[in-house]
Parts: sequence; structure tokens; C-alpha cells
Amino acid sequence: MKTSFQPQRRVLLAMALAASALLPAAHAQTWPSKPLRVIVNFPPGGAADQLARAIGVPLAEVLGQPVVVENRGGANGNIGGEAVAKAPADGYTLLMSSGGMVSVNPHLYPKMAFDPIKDLVPVAAAARVLVFLEVKPTLPVNNIKEFLAYIKANPGKLSFGSPGNGSSPHLATEMMKVQTNTFAVHVPYRGAAPAMQDLLGGQLDFMFDPGIGLQHVKAGKLKLLAVGSSKRSPLFPDVPTLDEAGLKGFDADTWFGFYAPAGTPPEVVSRLNREINKILGTQAVKDRILAIGGIPAPMSPSDFNMRASIDGARFGALIRARNIKAD
Repeated sequence: MKTSFQPQRRVLLAMALAASALLPAAHAQTWPSKPLRVIVNFPPGGAADQLARAIGVPLAEVLGQPVVVENRGGANGNIGGEAVAKAPADGYTLLMSSGGMVSVNPHLYPKMAFDPIKDLVPVAAAARVLVFLEVKPTLPVNNIKEFLAYIKANPGKLSFGSPGNGSSPHLATEMMKVQTNTFAVHVPYRGAAPAMQDLLGGQLDFMFDPGIGLQHVKAGKLKLLAVGSSKRSPLFPDVPTLDEAGLKGFDADTWFGFYAPAGTPPEVVSRLNREINKILGTQAVKDRILAIGGIPAPMSPSDFNMRASIDGARFGALIRARNIKAD
């Protein structure tokens, strides 16, 4: 009796294996069938939040499903990152983050509740985000050379804000301090927006801004002295880079983009990458990104991942040299 059922069992097993092989393709064909959630791992108002919302609207239109943005700030992006890392890998939960969560946080935190390299997969870069050295209007400097001379002559008397220890604005300031042999007091905040408010209010003297304060520069409420990028900003072509000011090789740019839980179907990742790259090429989204001082950065998931690895090496060296710790 047993042998008479063996051929039938083999047929059933073959059918089951064939059906399982078709599951990813079937999922890709039916995806998306419900709203997508984009978790931003920083508070509202910052560069990550603005990028998520600028891209989320046209992404919802092309996918035919709502894209809901949810802010989960804290721990330099780790809280939102963990939420996505532990979410179902079905293509319905994405993370919008600065690359720092992947390239910087492992150097800051001796223990993390997740491994951003293993537990997340890069989906699509969104923008290269520049940082802009801005000072309060009452600071008696009018250009980058005067500022560097002033901070050198007043060690420890100036304060600067950042979205938190190890954030790109904080690391940019540490780079500047190393290259100029100067000292200023760091005041970490939970996000770039509250730090910007205190710079506008005069409680801080300067800040490397990830772009959210440029509207205040145009309104004359802040003075923009330099760009912490390897190239000048197309938005302010007359503003020099710190490299031009004598800090050779200075580059504090970071790459913001989308991630998904590890195990997300490759077909879904490819579709998202393709659609987001198209969106980045539209004039409306280009203008939104340029308005916060960023530069659209369409690229493949592998190129985005490589960029994070390069940044991890250079920022990790700075963190160790400056003995920077998590908040």
C-alpha cells in the first residue's frame, strides 16, 4: 500500500514546490494592495521628514495606494530604524532615514537592538543633503574667514546646536574643530528643527544646518557663511565651501534615502527603486529638494549601499578620534 501512494506524493510535492516558487512573483503582481507606511526616524520638520513627504505624495499616485508618513524620532534614528527592521518584510513598511543611521550609529552605540546592515535593505537614495554653516545675525562676523578667526580667538565661548550626538551637523562641526584647532560648546537636540529655533532665537551662536534654515537665510534672519560640501550649492553659488576657505578635503555631505526590512521581495524593492528614481527626476520634486539645499540622488540599491559603506569608514574614524559617544 505504501508504494502505491509514492508516485502521487511525488506529484503533490512537485506541485507544492512549484507553487512556492511562484509566490514571490505573485506577491509582486498583487503588490501594493493596501496603504504603505513610511516611518521617518527623526521628528517633523527636519530634512528626512520633508523628503519623505515630498516623495510620498507622487509615490502614492503612481502606486495607486496611500503613502502614510509616520515620525518616530529618538536615539539618533535608532527608534524608527528598529521599528522598520522588525516590521513584516512585505513591502508595506519603509524607512526614510539619513544614511547616518547605517553608517554612523554602529560606531556610536556599543549595543543596538537591531543590525542596520543585516536587518534592513537599501531601497532608493533620495538626496545628497548638504550642511550649511549659519550664524545668528548678531555674531560680529560677515564671512567664513572672519568666523574662523573669531572662534579661534574665543575658545569655548561660542555654542552650536545639532540634531544630536553623531548627527551629520554635529560631525561637520567636529571636522571643522579638528582642522582649525578650535573649541565650541555642543548643545544636542532631538532633531534639527528645535535646534534651528534656538539659533533663530539667539540661544545658539552657529549651526551646520541640513537645509531647513535656508528660508531664514533668504529672509535675513541668519547669516550663511559657508557650505560643508565638496562643491558649492547650486542654490547659493556665491557661498564658498569650507574646502575653499582652507579646510582641505572638507566634506560633510550625507545621503538620505529609503530602506525596507530585510527579506522584502526583490521585485518590490526594484519597483520602488524604479518609481522613486523617476519621481526624483520630476521638476516639482527637484524643486522641493533644492529648496532645502539638497541635491536629488537617484541611484541603484547597491550604489546606495556602497555610499553608506564609504561614509561609515570616514565618519567612524572621526568618531573614534574625537571619542564621540551617543546621547
